[in-house]
Amino acid sequence: MVGTVTTIADQVFAEIRKAIVEGEIPQGSKISEPELARRFGISRGPLREAMGRLESSNLVQRRPNVGARVITLSYEQLLEIFHVREALEGMAARLAARHMSDDEIAGLRALLMEHRRQVERDDAQAYLRREGDLDFHYRIVDGCRNSRLQGLLCNDLYHLVRMYRCQFRMASPRARRALDEHSHIADAIEGRDGELAEILMRRHIRASRKNVEQRLSEDRAMSTRPEDVPREAEPA
Repeated sequence: MVGTVTTIADQVFAEIRKAIVEGEIPQGSKISEPELARRFGISRGPLREAMGRLESSNLVQRRPNVGARVITLSYEQLLEIFHVREALEGMAARLAARHMSDDEIAGLRALLMEHRRQVERDDAQAYLRREGDLDFHYRIVDGCRNSRLQGLLCNDLYHLVRMYRCQFRMASPRARRALDEHSHIADAIEGRDGELAEILMRRHIRASRKNVEQRLSEDRAMSTRPEDVPREAEPA
């Protein structure tokens, strides 16, 4: 999992990443390093290090003679992320069934109980827009005991997913179904059935991807009718 923030570059990287993910620094906007250096009161050295990490995390793009810009989101890119997550998180679930301790599994169960209370108490859509859903996935990846998988998913893909969820808006019925799917995955992990855990995780992520594909198809159909106002979108 992500280590403790310790250096100035770590702190600046985390703060800029949060600003990008939550839309404070808008997608597609040009990034001024002198302005960021003034904003955070730091020298250009730590800022350049933070910017390099943002580029490695695929949140920022650099182009010759253009400079650095925040990435621009698209449904097509989101679908690519889902395809990668399906394979990697399926593997992580299988390994988690082997390596997670009984205490970690009990913590996963407690987390799901809290999530269910949250969905019943509050808006189900908020569960997907906040970090509750990803927190479940973080726990499983943390329990897989594979540092390479942890780096690929937790330091890269999950922040991109979070960015989509924060900045897109679209009603979805997936929240309660996603919780049920999470419970079944936890059952398989608790039963130490790695094969079943992998199958269920892949099905879970595939269902979310298909939901996004359906919304993409609907939005494209609406955009062909001039009397309709295009909708914003948020993945489930």
